[in-house]
Amino acid sequence: MIGMKTTSGVYERFIETRKRTLEICSVLERDDYMVQATEETSPPKWHLAHTTWFFETFALKKYLKGYKEFDSKFSELFNSYYNSIGEFLPKPNRMLLSRPSLEMILQYRHYVESQIEAILHGTNDTKLQELKDIVLLGINHEEQHQELLVMDIKENMFRSPFRPRFGSMHRKTTKARKLEWIAFEGGISEIGATDTGFSFDNELPRHKVYLYPYRIASRLVTNGEFLEFIMDGGYDNPAHWLSEGWALIRNERWKMPHYWEKHGDDYYCFTPAGMKKLNPDEPVCHVSYYEADAYARWSGCRLPTEEEWENAFSSRKSSPKRKEYTLHPSVQASSDKFQGPGECWEWTSSAYLPYPGFKPLKGPLGEYNGKFMSQQMTLRGDSAATPPGHSRITYRNFYHPESRWQFAGIRLCRGPGHD
Repeated sequence: MIGMKTTSGVYERFIETRKRTLEICSVLERDDYMVQATEETSPPKWHLAHTTWFFETFALKKYLKGYKEFDSKFSELFNSYYNSIGEFLPKPNRMLLSRPSLEMILQYRHYVESQIEAILHGTNDTKLQELKDIVLLGINHEEQHQELLVMDIKENMFRSPFRPRFGSMHRKTTKARKLEWIAFEGGISEIGATDTGFSFDNELPRHKVYLYPYRIASRLVTNGEFLEFIMDGGYDNPAHWLSEGWALIRNERWKMPHYWEKHGDDYYCFTPAGMKKLNPDEPVCHVSYYEADAYARWSGCRLPTEEEWENAFSSRKSSPKRKEYTLHPSVQASSDKFQGPGECWEWTSSAYLPYPGFKPLKGPLGEYNGKFMSQQMTLRGDSAATPPGHSRITYRNFYHPESRWQFAGIRLCRGPGHD
């Protein structure tokens, strides 16, 4: 990530990214900005401030001589988890921040943006590339928070008794293509990012892996297919579940994916346009790792490893990249034999662990990824909530296995023992 080649248009991309964050929030009323529906989520107002704090802390304070903080209290209020920076507000307490006001946070954003413009245009050549790398990291960090904003806004709206809309949605009326199995011979493969272009430190270094022959599904599991699992008593049969997953669904009384509801004989799901009747051909979304694994076991398959997933997508032409947010997973296009990323993050069976030779960034930024490599599972691809152009084939997302407010779906795999 550090030392890579960067484009000359870093400032332009910075401004574009900052504008997009505000556009995501344009659906909100003033009171919506400080709602935090669960301990997993954060208030939209906090996201606006934290992404600004990142640029202030890692770019301005280090590279702008004599920089004056907008407000010294913000260093603690909007630090997320960087222990080496200092104290930070416990995540469940973020909803208590009625102050600073939304107006002050918007002023904070403008203040930092003007300082970033000044420093990018005024830094000498010996430090400019290093600064650009940090700003580019901040841009990608803010893009991650743009997806978190969409996730958190959806959760907040779902918890509201009014179930308000938070976007428009065009639902395809086509049927999902028949599922096919794409075969891969196995052998030695290389995974991980190269030294060109942006990547996070957890995507490095590129390294060789050995793969056994396997087959991966041509598309994601659909709502209709997951409904068959439900109708077959999938949530009531411990034979399909990992021990922790079984305990979780019994304790939480889960009977279906997050955002689903059953009214009479029909199932509905919460969408950007409110509650809508379930489309059986759309990819199932908002499932935990435990649910994905249980479905795979029930179907006589398994989840792919992250190495299998990356190998499959690195060697095939996938769907065109999205140019805008869709906010809801779409039915596989009829012309796509192999459904590419862009609808749901795809659970893998791989624990989130460092690659051989992994080196975290130096200093406080070393806390960005490395310290979370425990008790989490890896997801690959991207989703309908991911900013266009943010993800790549080597991208490694990660969540705790019980989490399901993120846009996460299922792609099946078959390998030795599953033929």
